[in-house]
Amino acid sequence: MPLRINLSDHHLYLTLAPHTLFKPSPYLRCGMLTLVERYKMLDPTIQIGFLTAPHLSSSYPSLTNALSVDAGVIPTAEFLQRLKQLCQGEALVYESNTVASYGASTHSIHYDSQLIVLKNRWDLPQKNAEVLWQDFTLLTHGKVSAKLPTTSRILGPTSMFFMEEGAIVNDVTFNTNSGPIYLAALSEVMEGSLIRGPFSLGEKAQVKMGAKIYGATTIGPECKVGGEINNMIFESFSNKSHDGFLGNGYISSWCNIGADTNASNLMNNYGVVDVHDYATGKTISSGEQFVGLHMGDHSKCGINTMFNTGTCVGVACNIYGPGFFKKHIPSFSFGEPNRLFPYRYEKAMEGILSMMARRNKALNEDEVQILRYLCDERELF
Repeated sequence: MPLRINLSDHHLYLTLAPHTLFKPSPYLRCGMLTLVERYKMLDPTIQIGFLTAPHLSSSYPSLTNALSVDAGVIPTAEFLQRLKQLCQGEALVYESNTVASYGASTHSIHYDSQLIVLKNRWDLPQKNAEVLWQDFTLLTHGKVSAKLPTTSRILGPTSMFFMEEGAIVNDVTFNTNSGPIYLAALSEVMEGSLIRGPFSLGEKAQVKMGAKIYGATTIGPECKVGGEINNMIFESFSNKSHDGFLGNGYISSWCNIGADTNASNLMNNYGVVDVHDYATGKTISSGEQFVGLHMGDHSKCGINTMFNTGTCVGVACNIYGPGFFKKHIPSFSFGEPNRLFPYRYEKAMEGILSMMARRNKALNEDEVQILRYLCDERELF
């Protein structure tokens, strides 16, 4: 009988926001894969449901008679095997936290092997290197890389470079000394680009000419990136096609970063970065020295936009203009740093649908309802 699990992100919904405002956390990307993709890679027969935020639960329902599993855990083959061994009334505990349970727990079993666990939004880029290594091993096991054209070169171990058939590379320098590099099918790295691992380029994604990319960076499917990038995750269908710097952050799906946009990832005094806390609505310490831009789904910024260290942009924002924005920009915001207004739902949807239509995509009815809710409750997000 297939394993049935409900991935629970009740405890992560606000700590991983704004990326979890539009979809549950198992659809976030860390390493090469989303959590859902990773479970399916490990076991194609697995059945997955969700225990998530109320406004997402009707679109992402739970399964009956299923294990509840912490959606912050990056699964391994060993972890999956332990899930399959759980019986009714048992819970799996890792570092004093329950990471899986089958019904009401009456007996705890301790998991002693190492696990990668996500708890806050800045964990996504921070732990990206570890997860990239893990995914690289998973995806390349027993496979042979396509041949790299002679116009490009690899600095470091060639075993740490893998290119799927159909990937396009021309006059590019790859450095695998600090980690693996993976190029998916139909992806493209244009001439003059310099890329250091760990690095992953998703299917149909594109790196523009002369890009400078430092690991650990993930460019998800059908994204287009250029300029300077350091330790970033781009989820899918998002663009940063021009010059400008982004580091130590996460860009959700269907975002567009205007030309020459720059986002600080380090305070001038080299101090710990303060960030917006969605749970309390207050500013808290991240405890980290490097925290860059985090942008929610369907948000956009104009040319020459500047972001303070640790800035958080909600869902469906359209922002532009000179000066630095505040560290938290609520969902459905429109305007400049000193003139920020609620973004009218109809106007925001017009931009969203236009962008998606260029890729022959469209919102489904569930996604429309989620956006409507986030617009109506924008002050919370």
